[in-house]
Amino acid sequence: MFQASKVAIVGLAFGAFLAPAFAAPAQEAVDRTFEQIAAGVSRAGLEPVVDIDHARLAAEAGVEMPPSRVQLFSDAAVNSALLAQDLSTGLDLPFRALTYAGADAVQVIYTSGDFLKRRYGLGDTEVLAAFDAALAPALDGLDGVEPVPVPTEGLADGTGILTLQSPHDVAETVARLRAIVAAQSDTVWFGEVDFTAEAAALGVDLPPAVLLLFGGPAPGGVAMAKFPSIGVDAFCQKLFVHAAPEGGSVVLFNSIVALAELHYGTSAPPHAMLDERLTATFAKALE
Repeated sequence: MFQASKVAIVGLAFGAFLAPAFAAPAQEAVDRTFEQIAAGVSRAGLEPVVDIDHARLAAEAGVEMPPSRVQLFSDAAVNSALLAQDLSTGLDLPFRALTYAGADAVQVIYTSGDFLKRRYGLGDTEVLAAFDAALAPALDGLDGVEPVPVPTEGLADGTGILTLQSPHDVAETVARLRAIVAAQSDTVWFGEVDFTAEAAALGVDLPPAVLLLFGGPAPGGVAMAKFPSIGVDAFCQKLFVHAAPEGGSVVLFNSIVALAELHYGTSAPPHAMLDERLTATFAKALE
């Protein structure tokens, strides 16, 4: 169901940008909070999917950024209920929480039910409440840190979602996307989540729907250096592929520019460079 490996992730790099080095205590504080969340995930009975140490991986690629670690974890029943309401929500599943060094202290930011409601125009408040209720225990009791949700001011239906149409079915589309990214020697996959298989195990029938997880510390470090909180949405990079009603597939992924503007009210040239490169790369795969 989950095929995820905690491996060094590289790829899609442009010129390195060096941010000021952060002191060891900041990294230690981020690590401590990160582990508290991981323990909360375990206590809540949620399933870990993958975790990414943005700063350490970026450092290995020659890019420095503030300490930052994101973890993805899952509740199959919550995922299936949301996908049954709107397949597109798979782009923002499963749960995500980012721990990073803010200007003065450790910060934790996470994706909330309100974010999903606004970004996908969802109206089922019961399903959204179940999402928040399942997530809450993982973020409870952090020492000196109060988790905050991703901002939603200005967020509307479809904000920051880039869409490509594929003439191929989901299996073929996934294979083509995986191949074109893997063909770049500095790119490694984190894994895949087969939401359809996950739902079937619960007796829920969903059209084919697969989430692909990958990315690169060099471009990620550049993009996050002065915009660290976008690591909860944009990195790792996500491709969500689902069957289209009329045949073929739909491919969804995030605009780094739009997410930076949502979090910070502005964006930077590296964000646009990533959007352009990823769009061109994925479009070529679907030809």
